[in-house]
Amino acid sequence: MGLWMLLLLHLHLATGISLSAPSSVSISSINLEHTLSFQPGPQTPSDAQFMVEVVRSRKQLWKPVPACVALRAGQTCDLTRAFKDPFDHYVARVQAFTATQRSSWTVSDSFLPLSDTVIGPPDIAVSGCGNCLILHLTLPEVLASEHLKDSHTDLVFHVRRTRDGAEFTLHMPYSEETVISYLQTGVEYCVTASVKPHFSKAIPSEAQCAFTSPPPRNSLYMLVVLLGAFCALVFLLMALVAYGSRLTFSVLKTRLPKSLSYVILYRRGSAPPGLSP
Repeated sequence: MGLWMLLLLHLHLATGISLSAPSSVSISSINLEHTLSFQPGPQTPSDAQFMVEVVRSRKQLWKPVPACVALRAGQTCDLTRAFKDPFDHYVARVQAFTATQRSSWTVSDSFLPLSDTVIGPPDIAVSGCGNCLILHLTLPEVLASEHLKDSHTDLVFHVRRTRDGAEFTLHMPYSEETVISYLQTGVEYCVTASVKPHFSKAIPSEAQCAFTSPPPRNSLYMLVVLLGAFCALVFLLMALVAYGSRLTFSVLKTRLPKSLSYVILYRRGSAPPGLSP
């Protein structure tokens, strides 16, 4: 038993595996640019460095990534060049080491560049055309790359009417200029666009808003119109009041008793017939 213990101790010292293995090894990717990140294991010394190796399913041979053989804690590893074939599966692994010690390897999940990358949003500009919107689009440069230029790319448009929040979604093939028709005139709409490739995920663009046709010129114009209408209404009411007063006086005059009419005329300086002095 003592001999076996000595042998195991000798192997342990020979290999130098005594550091904690790195954790949280993961690969993220946007527009086929791949980045590996990791966390040092518990109690890893501050002078420890980290090495990254990758393997592809078609060759089964681990190779170090030249730019990632002496990383420090908190640094990431760019795997874009290491993952040359977007149709192949890759795996990465990370090891901590010092001058005298090493950790065991921590292996990432399998990664397929073409399906695990996220395609960024297209550039979009929106303008009105009466009862429609014209969208001018520019796709991310990655979709013009050697591997993707022949792929058929669809776009997803999310359209929202700002007045009441009514919204709908359209799926359309890519075109540099796209028209969304049958909208209300003089109304503002906001549009977001995202690429919908058949092989990966995508990020939508920020909302771009425009009126289908020019809105009323400005608030001052509307104020003047309302003020004019108010003044016209006031003048109309004044005219009706004046006309109503004259009409009331005429009616009362015609209905007064005859003797009272004589009194009124006498006071005005003319005596009624038969009453002259």
